Amino acid sequence: MIPTGLLGGSFNPAHYSHRHISRFAIRALGLSEVWWLVSPGNPLKDSAADMAPLSARLASAQRMARRAPIRPTAIEARLGTRYTADTLRELVRRYPNRRFIWIMGADNLAQFHRWRDWRGIARRVAIAVIARPGYDGGARASRAMGWLRRFVRPAAKATSWTRWRPPALVLLHFYPDRGSATRLRAKDPGWHLSHTNRGLRDRLTRRPLP
Repeated sequence: MIPTGLLGGSFNPAHYSHRHISRFAIRALGLSEVWWLVSPGNPLKDSAADMAPLSARLASAQRMARRAPIRPTAIEARLGTRYTADTLRELVRRYPNRRFIWIMGADNLAQFHRWRDWRGIARRVAIAVIARPGYDGGARASRAMGWLRRFVRPAAKATSWTRWRPPALVLLHFYPDRGSATRLRAKDPGWHLSHTNRGLRDRLTRRPLP
């Protein structure tokens, strides 16, 4: 089984914090690689007026992932899945030679209970939570954490996650840089205009965007 991390998001645009967190998770969890699932549309962010086209976001993720064991993909657009629970069900079915772990920031854990079938997600794959300054308190007091707390595993044994039976949660303490997609968009609102989908291929499916 190939240990593979999954980091989902809008990547609007991808930035160095995505890269640093992924490389940290690769070391901490003993992963072969991390897949960046570039979402065609985040149900919790559908009202965002500054969401760039999928092609531009995938291109920014591919550029940021260069020379690292990180594989950006827009496979959710090809699968036609809108929710993480559905995406994970399909990935587990399509890639039986891989063992997946879901990677999220503490800010996402704080709102995890708002995700569709969040308990089903936790029962399907192990979850690694990356601590982020300013969000840990809300994450630990969240509704989801109230249910997940009994399944927390020691960070010192994080590389053993492939032997854990979900639900299983590990909290990894990491202090990334202060980069954020929001800050980058504020600095350059038209960042996506320089991107083109000419010749752009998904690095997982090896196909052009649908």
